[in-house]
Amino acid sequence: MQAREAAKAAARAEMLLHEENGYLEAEGIENTHYFSQEKLKKEVDVNTASKMFSLELPQHGPYRVDYTRNGRHLLIGGHKGHLAAFDWQTGGLHFEMNVNETVRDVTWLHNEQMLAVAQKKYVYIYDKTGLEIHRLKNHLNVDRLEFLPYHYLLTSIGSSGFLKYQDTSTGQLVKEIRTGLGPCSTMTQNRHNAVIHLGHNNGTVTLWSPSMHQPLVKMLCHRGPVRAVAVDKGGYYMATAGTDGQLKIWDIRKYGVLQEYFTPRAANCLDISDTGLLSVGINTTVQVWKDAFKTKQTTPYMTHLEEGSPIVDSKFVPFEDVLGIGHQKGIASLVIPGSGQANFDSLEANPYQTKKQRQEAEVHSLLDKLQPDMIVLDPTTLGKLNRKSKK
Repeated sequence: MQAREAAKAAARAEMLLHEENGYLEAEGIENTHYFSQEKLKKEVDVNTASKMFSLELPQHGPYRVDYTRNGRHLLIGGHKGHLAAFDWQTGGLHFEMNVNETVRDVTWLHNEQMLAVAQKKYVYIYDKTGLEIHRLKNHLNVDRLEFLPYHYLLTSIGSSGFLKYQDTSTGQLVKEIRTGLGPCSTMTQNRHNAVIHLGHNNGTVTLWSPSMHQPLVKMLCHRGPVRAVAVDKGGYYMATAGTDGQLKIWDIRKYGVLQEYFTPRAANCLDISDTGLLSVGINTTVQVWKDAFKTKQTTPYMTHLEEGSPIVDSKFVPFEDVLGIGHQKGIASLVIPGSGQANFDSLEANPYQTKKQRQEAEVHSLLDKLQPDMIVLDPTTLGKLNRKSKK
């Protein structure tokens, strides 16, 4: 029932968006797509309208944001040390504190019970109440964090240029790889095969697995430092943005460029939703592009302006038509019709799971944990026989 109501609200909002664009064209006004969330709020149902909110926290920004895999819990980290975690749909606060030092990145671990924070010198792991559990002294001066849920691996990269894999179930440092490409502050994961994508200052994007000392693939993507990288859920497409003012869409099955766009300024962040919408954070605006991987687009699907506050981070919420953005003066939650996957697998990531279901899922995921050496470019080769003869 909720999924049907959400689909109706999304269709109504999308129709309103098309009407607005048609009116602008009929009046001869240049269509800038600054379609306000306030106008959208009047047309959608109460439940959807409650998902549009903004937190003004100008003294602690800029902010990094992260959502759990089931989309229920939000973690925010301000550069000046402010940390908070809460169930963003009900407003239930888990904890809020100030660590009194620089926070560079935040990420949830396997569920909402644990989280990792890249602070000034080390990476710290906290529980749901904000209690410090571990201090990872091997991870020094980290800029970016990613968590691989099926392998229980926390990965980090920073100014040292070392990519490190930490097993969060056993506490062991699985791998430490010297990239040889200097400091790095751009990292994302391919959710299809758990390969880590790094963007470097020489314009290259490298793909890494803990079983190899060298990159699996090295691609020259831009003529300047790579600022942001995003990979879609299916592992087919990659979007990259560089300081050369270009946004490129790549097909990573054949490592070829599909489309190229010029941006007015270098994009700071990219993210791809479960349904293939691409969000691009450029200075103080967030643009959302629809069907960007199918054909070359001329205008964005939606645009949102945060006046006087540069966008630092953006994340689509799993199973919801919502985009969370972190900017200089706080965070904002925007409704983007059609961005969320309506159907969820309750055994995979359940937004409505109970405490008992969460405990069961945690035990099962630990029993089914994959080994680090199973991270390969083509996961379909695992378990197959090599029929080639020794000759």
